[in-house]
Amino acid sequence: MPHARNRNPSPIPEVTWDTGLKEMNETWKGAIACLGVAVFFVMTIGIIYWQVVDQPNKNWVLRGTFSGLIWERRTHSLVIQTLMEDRTYVEIDVGNVGNPDIEVPFVRNLCWLNKTEFCYTWDSVAEVKISLEVSEDAETECYSMAWTPVNCHVELKDCFSMANVSWYGGANVQGQTWPINDQNITMQPYIVSNLKDTPSGYGSPLERYFLGSSGVTVLVSPDIPMHLGLDCRQQFCLKSLPSMERLPLQYTVCVARNVKAAHLEALQQLSELSRELPNMKTLWLPFWKFLTNVDTGPKVEKELRTFSNRLRRHQLGEGVISLNEHSTTLLSEMDHDYLNSRKRGMSKRLTRDLPLVKLLNISITLSPFLGVDNTQFHTSLTDGTEDYWLSLPSATQGKLIPVLTQWRGKFCVKLNLTNPAAVSWFLDRVESLQAHLGMEYVVLEGGEGNLFEEQALRTPLVLSGDKYIELLAAMATSIGDSTIMTAGTRSSHMPLFIKMAPLQSDWSPSGLRAIIPSLLHHALVGYNFLIPDAVGGSLSGDLVTDKELFIRWLEIAAFLPVLSFHTPPWVFGEDQVLNLTRIYITKHQTDVVPLLQKYAEEWQLTGNPIYRPLWWLSPSDPMTFTTDDQFLIGDEVLVAPIVEKGAVQRDIFLPDGGFQWQDSQSEQVFDGGTFLKDYPVPLEEVAVFIRRS
Repeated sequence: MPHARNRNPSPIPEVTWDTGLKEMNETWKGAIACLGVAVFFVMTIGIIYWQVVDQPNKNWVLRGTFSGLIWERRTHSLVIQTLMEDRTYVEIDVGNVGNPDIEVPFVRNLCWLNKTEFCYTWDSVAEVKISLEVSEDAETECYSMAWTPVNCHVELKDCFSMANVSWYGGANVQGQTWPINDQNITMQPYIVSNLKDTPSGYGSPLERYFLGSSGVTVLVSPDIPMHLGLDCRQQFCLKSLPSMERLPLQYTVCVARNVKAAHLEALQQLSELSRELPNMKTLWLPFWKFLTNVDTGPKVEKELRTFSNRLRRHQLGEGVISLNEHSTTLLSEMDHDYLNSRKRGMSKRLTRDLPLVKLLNISITLSPFLGVDNTQFHTSLTDGTEDYWLSLPSATQGKLIPVLTQWRGKFCVKLNLTNPAAVSWFLDRVESLQAHLGMEYVVLEGGEGNLFEEQALRTPLVLSGDKYIELLAAMATSIGDSTIMTAGTRSSHMPLFIKMAPLQSDWSPSGLRAIIPSLLHHALVGYNFLIPDAVGGSLSGDLVTDKELFIRWLEIAAFLPVLSFHTPPWVFGEDQVLNLTRIYITKHQTDVVPLLQKYAEEWQLTGNPIYRPLWWLSPSDPMTFTTDDQFLIGDEVLVAPIVEKGAVQRDIFLPDGGFQWQDSQSEQVFDGGTFLKDYPVPLEEVAVFIRRS
């Protein structure tokens, strides 16, 4: 068998193409893997850099026709600016939406299909929905904000910056300022308090409305409980507390070309109901506080006779004598025989014998409180009418138990205004007093505060927040258009007067200096028909002894809706004070009241305030944003009184608007925009300028 020869005698082994390709693939795979890791590393670094360093600090969230909403990444703020970014309307610090551990580097719109809405959810914190609404004339754009907590443990808080913005509105406070930037109030429930008892709280009038000099308004939802705090010259904050109901924080921010335009647009939302005028005859009459310490009705009647005779003897004209609640009670308990005689017909003798009270023009004071020692209260417990008073069901039997509180140092119960029968009982009582005393004016006090919240009790939904004051105002309108309230919220459209909180008898920001800021605040939020605090202040209850303070206060009060006195001018024992009182009462009646009546008609039609800040005529002039010691009556009269002790001259700014101003005393004429340095204002005068075309 032949032997087969080896065809490859070479000692080098044969290498096939498959082996080479295999070794080559292994090499490239390693290189490609290394390259992939490097690319992934670079991309990761790039993403981190983009998120932390290179990402834009702000992102447009919504855009209108002239404004837009921006998310500021670094400050966690929502900012409304013009589209050209040359003007900032407002900056809203939303923080970390209640959770400081959450970082929100970039906000994405979950409502991206709708260009007028923005939606976003912060995990485990809150959902936000913002809707943009543009007015038909494109002069106002509104952003409706709705924050909803995703669980019952979330606390929502939004803060509005005061940087470069003067803010107005909100609530009256002790030491009222204009604007409110200088106020410092701790976070607390945003409800009306009695400032005499709670000087660090929020007083009346209170509205959920704020206006910024940049041309921005903030309207907070009226039916949701909230807290409010003010940090002096930094920000004011809205806050909703955690609750099982997961209550939202809702408000609307509107922007316009300037502060006046913004306010005019807000008036349409603030005054949806038709406005009614109170009894305008009231403006003509000065109110005189009746001061007495007697303890019986006949003694009250005797003191009234003496006081009335002194007013007549000093030729102070017709006025209204104001009785406090104690004197009202004493008079109401008197037994007047003439009531029975009237049924048989009154002779001339009976007419002359009528009690003096019946012949006087008086105002009485009532409250919704009733002492627990009163027979009416005891009767209600036995005849099944305990629901006439604010009550809660007992835990065992469910029987209503009236809630006790204190009023004027006595244990009392408070009228249940949600019960029509209780309201009818109170109105019958007022009608009886009107027949008994013949009074036209009724002062209703004691509506402030929330009885349930003050005692940490579960509040009925119909009485949450300030709803009791609203119910009291509704009852007050049934009494008549001469009724005076000491508290107001959401009632500026009603035909009522509102009483200004009492002030200190001094020159401080809680005394004379607070009159004009408080006046402007009342008018801005719709309460033009106010009964100002008495000349000289009445917070302490003592008579004023500073003659200069009394005179300077009188000069301001003459231009307010009603002249009110606590200290009678004759206590100074000088003809100067009495003569000036007569002069300014006459000036009020002949010059001021007709002007108020004119602009009251404008208010009824448009909602424009009767008393106006200087920016009303110069809404783009920063000089007018912080002027707190001058005011306008309508568009035609500027009042610049002295508010500093010992001063006989002051600086005066005349707003510009293409017109001139004439001094009512010297008849000297000045151009609008003029700043008058150290303008003379003698003790017995007040600087008044009349607008000239």
